[in-house]
Amino acid sequence: MTFYDREEELGTLTTAAESPGSDFIVVYGRRRVGKTELLKKFCADRPHIYFLASQEAEHRQREKFLDQVADYFDERVPRIDGWDEAFEYLGEKLQREDLVIVIDEFPYLVEENDSLPSYVQGFVDQALDETDSMLVLCGSSVSTMESEVLGHESPLYGRRTAQLDVTPFSFQQAREVISYEITDAIRSYAVTGGTPMYLTLFDYDQSLAANIRSHVLSPSAVLYNEPEFLLRTELRNPARYMSILEAVAMGHTTPNEISGATGIDSGPLSKYLQTLRRLRLIERDVPVTASGKKSKRSRYRVADEFLRFWFRYVEPHRSSIEEAPAVVYNGTIEPDLPMHVATTFEDVCQEAVWEGIRQGRFDPYSEVGRWWYGEDEIDIVGLAPNDDRVLLAECKWTTEPVGEDLVESLQAKAESVRWGPADRDERFAVFSKSGFVDGLDTQLDDRWSLFTLADIDDILTLT
Repeated sequence: MTFYDREEELGTLTTAAESPGSDFIVVYGRRRVGKTELLKKFCADRPHIYFLASQEAEHRQREKFLDQVADYFDERVPRIDGWDEAFEYLGEKLQREDLVIVIDEFPYLVEENDSLPSYVQGFVDQALDETDSMLVLCGSSVSTMESEVLGHESPLYGRRTAQLDVTPFSFQQAREVISYEITDAIRSYAVTGGTPMYLTLFDYDQSLAANIRSHVLSPSAVLYNEPEFLLRTELRNPARYMSILEAVAMGHTTPNEISGATGIDSGPLSKYLQTLRRLRLIERDVPVTASGKKSKRSRYRVADEFLRFWFRYVEPHRSSIEEAPAVVYNGTIEPDLPMHVATTFEDVCQEAVWEGIRQGRFDPYSEVGRWWYGEDEIDIVGLAPNDDRVLLAECKWTTEPVGEDLVESLQAKAESVRWGPADRDERFAVFSKSGFVDGLDTQLDDRWSLFTLADIDDILTLT
């Protein structure tokens, strides 16, 4: 897979490697986000041992680890019966040469021996500490890495010198990969999200429809069953979690709505939602003006665009896809896709606001998010408490140019946003896929900013 971006992560690893003393780095994140490619890129021009764990019996895992250590030092494989002795052997070798040691998919080792973090602790404290070497533990099971490596009760707690939570690309970062023009780039991102492996599977010389049919709707394609594999990485019994994700993807966003759609009572549902949040599979939103995290006006959303697409269009129609994928695409996905993309477009516009703030195209705002109250909703609201300034913005993924009706609607809803003093400074923005009716810009005062897709692309173009 081609390596993209990750300059910040590479910089963190490089700085650690070039500083004196030993380092213990923890790298984690969901499957397919590019952790392995990042570590291979980092190790490419450095002396290193890279060990990729697999789901095998403990003795086979240990034998393969020792094979790689012995092979690097051109020695015969020693006869060793435990992980404690294996790390002692590695520690002895590091007295001769400083290396980067990468253990990838560390959770697979912990599955077979839950004492492994204690053995790694002994290695870090006694052997690694006396060298200029680096140990990197990497894993795709976020729950295992957070509990067994980073958690308060882990023997390794407090010993890391750095940690990298590798997340999917934002649209701005993904734009380097997606070579479609801006309209189809946003539509494509609404399908793949920012996971590098998903992004690089698509052939951008083909239409988006062709990519969806060949890479998502084909039962032999990698992405057809990908969410199930992802959930099984973290959960032993994913069925109820899948039903929750499907409900949220279909638009049931409040706890009561999710409970009604899934039949799961509110008590157990709360625990399931908490787990899905911890695994970064769903996000909990509250209005940007809400005080505190305990707001009762919470909504949930699937945190990944591909998962949202899959649970909206693939999971509910599996039987039909097996028989006639083209019918599912033409009859179900294509007509509804603009509704799906509209939500993604709001996120892209929010990215543009943050980037515009960094570039000085927008006044600064310390908080930016969605707002809703009762029947009223505003796609983007920015708050600048120190200046009593508020930004109110709408994002329209429609086939018709935006006109005066939306302007009047946004001004009316602004009165319902209870924030700041009565004489607050109100600024307005509208982002539109299809542009604006002729002359709209001349009718608006300097509190208003209008953005086309070309304007958004210009703001988010990486330099």
